[in-house]
Amino acid sequence: MEITNIATHLSIMAKAQPDNLAITIQKPSGKFTEHSYRQLEEYSNRIAAGLIKNGIKKGTRVALMVQPGWEFFGIVFALFKIGAVLIAIDPGLGIRGLKKCLEESEPQAFIGILKADIARRIFKWGKQTIFIRIMVSPLAKYFSDVLSLNTVIATAGQPFDPASITTDKKEMAAILFTSGSTGIPKGVVYSHANFLAQVDALKSEFNISPGEVDLATFPLFALYAPAMGMTSIIPDMNFTQPGKASPKKLFTAINQYQATTMFGSPALIDRAGRYGDKHNITLPTLKRVLSAGAPVSPRVLARYERLLAENVQVFTPYGATECLPVASIGSREILTETRKDTDAGKGICVGKPVSSITVHIIPLSNEAIPNWEPASTLKPFVPGEIVVQGPQVTSRYYNRSTETSLAKIYDDKGNILHRMGDTGYLDDKGRLWFCGRKAHCVVHKKQVYYSICCEGVFNVHHKVFRTALIGVKKNGETVPAICVELEDDYYGDNKKLLIKELMEIGNEFEHTKVIKDFFFHPSFPVDIRHNAKIDRHKLAAWAQRRIP
Repeated sequence: MEITNIATHLSIMAKAQPDNLAITIQKPSGKFTEHSYRQLEEYSNRIAAGLIKNGIKKGTRVALMVQPGWEFFGIVFALFKIGAVLIAIDPGLGIRGLKKCLEESEPQAFIGILKADIARRIFKWGKQTIFIRIMVSPLAKYFSDVLSLNTVIATAGQPFDPASITTDKKEMAAILFTSGSTGIPKGVVYSHANFLAQVDALKSEFNISPGEVDLATFPLFALYAPAMGMTSIIPDMNFTQPGKASPKKLFTAINQYQATTMFGSPALIDRAGRYGDKHNITLPTLKRVLSAGAPVSPRVLARYERLLAENVQVFTPYGATECLPVASIGSREILTETRKDTDAGKGICVGKPVSSITVHIIPLSNEAIPNWEPASTLKPFVPGEIVVQGPQVTSRYYNRSTETSLAKIYDDKGNILHRMGDTGYLDDKGRLWFCGRKAHCVVHKKQVYYSICCEGVFNVHHKVFRTALIGVKKNGETVPAICVELEDDYYGDNKKLLIKELMEIGNEFEHTKVIKDFFFHPSFPVDIRHNAKIDRHKLAAWAQRRIP
């Protein structure tokens, strides 16, 4: 069977291991419901046939607002099978963000839970473009203008044959929205080839094989598990607030199903690590832990590593919605080698590029670069903007031509390179070092101050939970300053003494000794998706109001 999209992997696995668990879902009661590969294949086929019967076909753009669970998996794989275009939107983006995302992506169909459908009506989301509405709720029968998912399945008629619809790898498979941590979320156009390249990269980079078990705390990442022949455990948690997930429930799921892989945002890994360390919990079955979405501090890595078996690491793959994964590094290399340079303000090492990706560093610029000039790349250890090339690289943003022109570069063969919007450099070992978002740089007297490089210096203070570089206006010029969030135990400590100690640390390094302004914030604003990307622009506005 030719593999043309990610759903083809599911069909292959359903034949190879039909009785293996594909998905197990943790209920609030703590109990689990289990579904085999055969059941998932058959369920998604029934949904696919029903969708076609009710007007959703190849190329139809479908906005999906359904919580992770049995229906979510069935619908997503059904959409891929029929060649429809999945529009995946985080519900936590807020009313304004959701409205903008739905306007830009122009969905022709809407599949959502009751709460999402009511919001669609009230705020008139997609009013001009949506002509098919499906509700995943038994209460759908009380609405005359929507179909229930069960009704869709009941009208399916002849069983759906996955081989009856062919998709080209270059065809659009989905529109996935960025987290919006540096502005309004953008819809990233994914081809089937992009998804397939991601699956191949994950299997290769982390040596994942069929029969393993994955605890997935990020919905879209959970989709890759069935495609790789793994069992996907869906924990009982609010997926828009991973930093508040119950460690007890997560650990119960890991131990009950002997999970071999866990994926979690830095905020979730931090919370779970603290709980596990406090209660002397061990997780002997895990072979690997993955954490992505924002930098993970060495302290968090060290704490979580203590829960794992000997020689098991926490990996921190680097990438973005537009291209993932780009590079990866394990906690052992960080804690024994690169940590000291991070603490000295040299950025965070995110490892060597994965085998399918080529990384370049170019001079910082806010202008479009239509054509690739290899001679423009910078030498090792010289920071600039990170540019990547490979099969995971997406081609464009949907209905965002200006943003596409600023983010994409084309070589003389028509291949696409993506500007990550991140700063960093390559070292003499070919490893990539991350210095922060380009938008978070502070320029003072022609000197560029990189967020991660400055924050790494101050994060070593034992009372500091995290810091954020910001720019504030003083005496008519922008100067670099630091916002500080303390560990809970030290929030009431003497701030003047803490500032003195932080300034002493900063004075040890050329790039931080100029920083003299410190602002203590009780809880940094962070993104909805990972609860870890700091909104430095909000912090800068907050700090500016505190300057006399």
